[in-house]
Amino acid sequence: MLDKSVQVKKLKTVHVVESLGGGVYSYFCDLTQSHGKDSRIETTIIYSDKRVEINPSNVKKDFHENVELKLVNMQEKINPIEDWNSILKLKQIFKEINPDVIHLHSSKAGVLGKIASKQSGIKVQLYYTPHGYSFLRRDISKLKRCLYYSIEKLMASYNSCTTIACGDTEKKYAQGLHEHVRLIRNGIRYKEINNLKIRKDKRKVCVGILGRISYARNPIFFNEIASKLPEIQFKWIGDGILRHQLKSKNIHITGWLMRREEGLKSLNDVDIYLQTSLWEGLPIAVIEAMALEKPVIATNVIGNKDIVEHGKTGFLISNVTQAINAIEKLKCEELRTKMGKCGSLRVEKHFNSFKNFKSLIDIYMEGYSNNY
Repeated sequence: MLDKSVQVKKLKTVHVVESLGGGVYSYFCDLTQSHGKDSRIETTIIYSDKRVEINPSNVKKDFHENVELKLVNMQEKINPIEDWNSILKLKQIFKEINPDVIHLHSSKAGVLGKIASKQSGIKVQLYYTPHGYSFLRRDISKLKRCLYYSIEKLMASYNSCTTIACGDTEKKYAQGLHEHVRLIRNGIRYKEINNLKIRKDKRKVCVGILGRISYARNPIFFNEIASKLPEIQFKWIGDGILRHQLKSKNIHITGWLMRREEGLKSLNDVDIYLQTSLWEGLPIAVIEAMALEKPVIATNVIGNKDIVEHGKTGFLISNVTQAINAIEKLKCEELRTKMGKCGSLRVEKHFNSFKNFKSLIDIYMEGYSNNY
């Protein structure tokens, strides 16, 4: 920890993110609300608004007013010309701001930002949060996963940094790639979200998920579970290009909800949260559901298993049979209430953004104190 007797200046911090959608968007909403109010730092967010689920007009509304926003066109897919233009723009902004801290988020911004930072020639503390390594994806070939792993290794040696893992399992992977690794778990504004919880009138049990209908969320698996339980209501809060895979008649798709408050309101109406992911970083939606005292059934994969305590806050599952058995157990309102309360307490202790984002600033301050 930073020695409190050491007086340091107000740090200029810059965050770079291309993947500003889904859980990462929620992460930045909460980060800006925390960092925008902290007198120790000045915060700039460099972001891209190309993700389909982003409503660009909402960014300024959702992010804290004290945070400066800069828009840079960054593409999700590899495109040498576009990527080089993004690097040049980032390099220009870095030189203009001359920050004390640059924090890169997700794989694409990690690569672009490391190159731009190196080429800018400025002396800066560099941090990187993967939010789920690209080489762990299951929607790409083994060859591509090897390529992404090699890029992570290459970038680690090209421009060294401190990796800030967002979850415990991500930290283990990071330690195999980087020399300097710290853990700051993803979090939410616990008190605000917990205060939104409601108890609905007794009716049909509703099982739901919040997020993009994408390969990573495994809608085929979600649909299969729903089709086996026609007497139960299922809800997908969100939308996406794979919505056609949700064919079961008992599934309701809400479509895009552009305001986070709308998503939380819809999540409140769910009795059991079902996360069918093939892979994760550390899913914000699961944390939000637990804060709202919803028991969680989740696939036993990275990210999910860092949040859900099997048999205590919900169930970790690997197949349809296990999912159905878990839902059958959670038809019992008493068990749902018990697990929901345990989950909420776990979020307050480990995934509280107020505490966790304060700790992130402490790391910045400690790094500055040690290097200047």
